[in-house]
Amino acid sequence: MSEVVVAGQAIECRLIAASRPQRPTLVFLHEALGSLSAWRDFPARVAQATGCGALVWSRPGHGHSPPLPLPRTPRYLHDEALVRLPALLAALAIARPLLVGHSDGGSIALLHAAATPQDVAGVVVLAPHEFVEAKALAGIRRAGELFACSDWRRRLARHHRDAEAVFRSWHDTWLAPEFADWDITGCLPAIRCPLLAIQGEDDEYATMRQIECIADAASDVTLLKLARCGHSPQRDQPEAVIEAIVLLVERLDRSLAGCGR
Repeated sequence: MSEVVVAGQAIECRLIAASRPQRPTLVFLHEALGSLSAWRDFPARVAQATGCGALVWSRPGHGHSPPLPLPRTPRYLHDEALVRLPALLAALAIARPLLVGHSDGGSIALLHAAATPQDVAGVVVLAPHEFVEAKALAGIRRAGELFACSDWRRRLARHHRDAEAVFRSWHDTWLAPEFADWDITGCLPAIRCPLLAIQGEDDEYATMRQIECIADAASDVTLLKLARCGHSPQRDQPEAVIEAIVLLVERLDRSLAGCGR
């Protein structure tokens, strides 16, 4: 484990060396309750399978990165995609990464790829959000009830300095009235890189429209819909997810070879 200073903050991160350095660096973007450690061994498994180097990190307010300096607003995902992520990539001299985002991290990946289409080699999104669905709000309300009467707080504390703050920042932001109109579908046509969108058929927070709308709007999208899979495909169906990512990386590799690198 190490740290990188971005905008005066020491961000918790881990770098995994590439066995095939010509391939793009995988940049993992965790979910709303996630962190570096919450990914478990998934990033290392993907890096090994693809030969890519990888960056795994915790956003401020998560893991052992610093607390968030300000309360969240409905633009918090835009701020992560358009301000913090570019600064992190610049600090580590990572060019044209392959973004791998889960849930909130998937939304961040989409926003970043849309804003800087020439700077992203590819995108993998796992159960991303593009707009607010009734199913998501119902799931978050149920999560709030469960958090209050179970050991979820203790389990979340294994991955965060302040588990209560992490949970509340997600729960309260998404259920706030001003977040009801949040929608990033308008940015999707700007994405130019190959994109793999994965979602479980049993996702407790979303319908399949969340990935289908990506395919409707962006130009180069592969959809993977997984049975016996909830909101965390990398946990419920890791082999299928890794296999799909390997195919995407191999496709990117052939494309680079065809361009003479």
